Amino acid sequence: MDQPSVPELVRQFHEDGYLLLKGVLSPEKVGRLNAAIDSIIAEEPESLAYNIYNSVERHEEIASLIDEPTILPLMVQLLGYNIQLHISHLTIRRPNPQGETTSSQSFINWHQDGPHPQFPRLGGVTSTYYIKSCYILSDMSEPNRGNTKIVPGSHNKPFQPDHQNVDDLLPGEIQVCGEPGDVFLFPQNLWHAGAPNRSNHTRRQLFLGYSPIWIRPIDYRAASEKLLKDASPYRKQLLGIIDDNPFKYYVPSDTMVPLKQLYTGDPGTGGYAH
Repeated sequence: MDQPSVPELVRQFHEDGYLLLKGVLSPEKVGRLNAAIDSIIAEEPESLAYNIYNSVERHEEIASLIDEPTILPLMVQLLGYNIQLHISHLTIRRPNPQGETTSSQSFINWHQDGPHPQFPRLGGVTSTYYIKSCYILSDMSEPNRGNTKIVPGSHNKPFQPDHQNVDDLLPGEIQVCGEPGDVFLFPQNLWHAGAPNRSNHTRRQLFLGYSPIWIRPIDYRAASEKLLKDASPYRKQLLGIIDDNPFKYYVPSDTMVPLKQLYTGDPGTGGYAH
């Protein structure tokens, strides 16, 4: 499916704080990912909800999304070229009509992502430090299926929810609705929540987040040999392999960051939060 131009997507992202891209993954790719997820869940204790981090380590089909060619060039334009994989988080929310809270968090209250204490704010606004791409792998075309809730534009202005209860509406909130194969992108500073799933549909969403390479990733201290085996230059960079000298994470030479080939913006901002 045709998408708007990359410059238009970048403008829209910075203005609204999210993008919903339709039909990014083929039905065949979605099927393979869901089969991989089935095998992962079969190894987990039975639960209404699953939060599986470092999911790229669990199956090669998921790892193939690290440098997904339909998303990576756009991610480089949004965040710069000195970037890495920050997190790979598989979330599953089975039907839960009673809104039962489980140890694996069957719903998530309103929040911005980030460390504790949070990233610094200037005038009540937090900068963008990392961006997540969310692959929708189940039918999320209607609201109230455990959808991700967001408040568009809340990344660009001082904003604080007057409550955390995801059942009560916030002014301006929407639920992100999409079909299997759609992808939505949002920065860590956009206010969002994971609503309970009171439908008959199981929510399946796979989040791959990217950050500047000088931020410590969430998934691992160092990428495994399994992930690095036969990795392309792009994927090696995204797995944090650029040089033995850690100082180069801050000031890499061009040869260390092959993703610069995809970047068309101001090189003075490439790879740094802005």
